[in-house]
Amino acid sequence: MAIVHDHLVQLGGAERVVLELARAFPGAPVHTALYAPGATYPELAELDLRPGPLNAIGGLRRHHRLAFPLMAPAVAARRVRADVTLCSSAGWAHGARTTGAKVVFWHAPARWLYGPAYLRRSSPGAWAARLLRPALRRWDAAAARGADLHLANSTVVARRLAEVYGVSAEVVHPPAGLDPDGPEDPVPQLRPGYLLCVSRLLPYKRVEEVVRAADRRWPLVVVGRGPDRDRLRARAGPAVHFLEGVSDARLRWLYRNAALVVSAAVEDYGLVPLEAAGCGTPAVVLADGGFLDTVVDGVTGCFFSRPEPDAVRAAVERALGRRWDPEALRAHAARFSAAAFRDRIRAAVRSVAGAGRLRR
Repeated sequence: MAIVHDHLVQLGGAERVVLELARAFPGAPVHTALYAPGATYPELAELDLRPGPLNAIGGLRRHHRLAFPLMAPAVAARRVRADVTLCSSAGWAHGARTTGAKVVFWHAPARWLYGPAYLRRSSPGAWAARLLRPALRRWDAAAARGADLHLANSTVVARRLAEVYGVSAEVVHPPAGLDPDGPEDPVPQLRPGYLLCVSRLLPYKRVEEVVRAADRRWPLVVVGRGPDRDRLRARAGPAVHFLEGVSDARLRWLYRNAALVVSAAVEDYGLVPLEAAGCGTPAVVLADGGFLDTVVDGVTGCFFSRPEPDAVRAAVERALGRRWDPEALRAHAARFSAAAFRDRIRAAVRSVAGAGRLRR
């Protein structure tokens, strides 16, 4: 067995999935383009990590989006020798050259190739993506067609894979990730009852809509890093607190003491509401994307239909005005267990083991 992942330079759901894949296949090497130990989960350091040549460039580890135009040739140049290679891909990992069968677990097709919001940005990475998009899309499609089996993290991603690549993917929901029963690390200056937004600070995550909805009405805690940080802080009022580099113990305390978690993003997989539900906290989220798989309206949260401050505000008011059953929330989160995920991944690998064509 071998595992391939795009890059390990941040905290997020995809990185948690890599940890679960490694637990499903102990001892399997993890190939990745970039690895920044201080910026991602410390547990990853315990794995047999094998970063690529780009990792020698320190600036790319700190600003990984600058490496996007270089990822395709870097991934294609690597040869992964294993009976089965499991690629965890949100962009490039599925392009790895392998000697045996290839299984791709899709977080999403690359946003910088198919996401209009990213392609409209004026960053150097977005400019490069626009310039190279025709060639990168050809490479990307050929790489996707080279897989023996496709798995998708949500129903919406499975549909997107069919639209972009014309492939059929089985939906395998990742686990909630955060163990709700671990230790907690309080934030001394926070009083329970705030709204909580856990997200990478990127424009397409629409954190600004949540900030504007909460403005001067409710205290809001925003947890995450990203290039949109300074702009959001300038826009936020005094009742908005920004935290980054948060440990699992602190995140667990933040979930458990929040009144609600809130998101206006179109997520590929709705991880945050599951983590919150495990801690007994409901969610207010956009009725789109992966949230449709992970939130039960009226049981574990409330939906709103438009990613606009007024719609967010109205849904928050509805959610604050009703009683929620913490046991129902926790029972829902328990359905997305790590053990069930590992079992389904192992079954998928067994289904192709020995059947993959030899790749020269």
